[in-house]
Amino acid sequence: MTALDLAEKADQVAHVAEEHAAHTDRDAAFPVESLAELRRTRLLGLLVPAEYGGLGGTVSDVIDLGIRLGRADMSVAMIFTMHCQQVEAVVRYAAEPLRSALLGRVGEGREYLASVTTEAGKGGHLLSAESALHGDGTRLGIDRFAPIVTGGQHADGFLITMRSQDADSPNQVSLVYAHRDQLDVSGSGDWQPMGMRASHSIPLKLIGSVPAHQVVGKDFKEISTTVFAPMAHLGWSAAWLGTAAGALSRVLRLLRGPDERRRFDVGSELLLTRLSRSRQRLDTVHALLRRTADTVRDAPDLSLPNHQLLLNALKITAAEQCHAAVNDLVEAVGLRHGYLKDSPTRLELALRDLRSASLNYSNDRLNLADGRLALLDPEVRFV
Repeated sequence: MTALDLAEKADQVAHVAEEHAAHTDRDAAFPVESLAELRRTRLLGLLVPAEYGGLGGTVSDVIDLGIRLGRADMSVAMIFTMHCQQVEAVVRYAAEPLRSALLGRVGEGREYLASVTTEAGKGGHLLSAESALHGDGTRLGIDRFAPIVTGGQHADGFLITMRSQDADSPNQVSLVYAHRDQLDVSGSGDWQPMGMRASHSIPLKLIGSVPAHQVVGKDFKEISTTVFAPMAHLGWSAAWLGTAAGALSRVLRLLRGPDERRRFDVGSELLLTRLSRSRQRLDTVHALLRRTADTVRDAPDLSLPNHQLLLNALKITAAEQCHAAVNDLVEAVGLRHGYLKDSPTRLELALRDLRSASLNYSNDRLNLADGRLALLDPEVRFV
């Protein structure tokens, strides 16, 4: 699959996402049309190796597509990149017979995977779990409540963090795959957030049982370090960058268009300074995103403090700077095109969506972690 082929597929999904973005945001409705297009184009199988019927893509491809989809609809971009995070865990750690069967379905576009990691009292902290697996050695029972599951009501399968069977500590965690048919899935509550409304991240209750071979990998801490955390920070940052870049592009087209030339003084030093600052923020995020992606691809041990600091810096910086870049644009174009819903700039939507970025695995939590990590790297290494 060439880069051009992937770009064409991404454009097809982005076109559908843009066509339906107004109503999915208004109604806080999951973007079912976009998911259908992700299935049709087989982009759900982007990271599935070709031998299993997938597109054989890379993490760099996920970033490119996350940026492209983010320009159209941040919720769709987040849904896609989070699915890719789950697929990468299966590719890297699932054993037979689960591996072939699941990757075959994903590669054909028949399986959208949702992540179930949140839990009441611990939020999205990955390395602990309260709900425990139980079973007789051949089957494992699941009884799990999650307060936030992005796209869970529309998922075909789930990767679920559970306390390991016979564990004596919440830090002994297993990652378990369950197909929807193996579970009783019930939603509760309403989803009426400020932004990211189309992600439809409602609470879910999951009850059922699966064969014991559907545990993915033997060490969830390793999966978290090598796949879950890096893929989250790279994918989220790509979606945020795409959303902010799309907003800037629409503003620039507006300013250059004949209908607005009399309204805006494009020679204004204040306007030009705000445009400059917005672009600088996005170039900074883009450079950090690509640098971090190279580290994730090449580093033999991502658990080292300097690598963890880089990953966390990407997430924190992207969350802050993409939101700030769009806020600069709101100030630049004013009330009509910066604050009202019906503006073609869609800045109002972008700002609401990006306000979630610093809260999506809290920047405050990551800053505390980074303070501790910084003390472990007194040489301040950048490689």
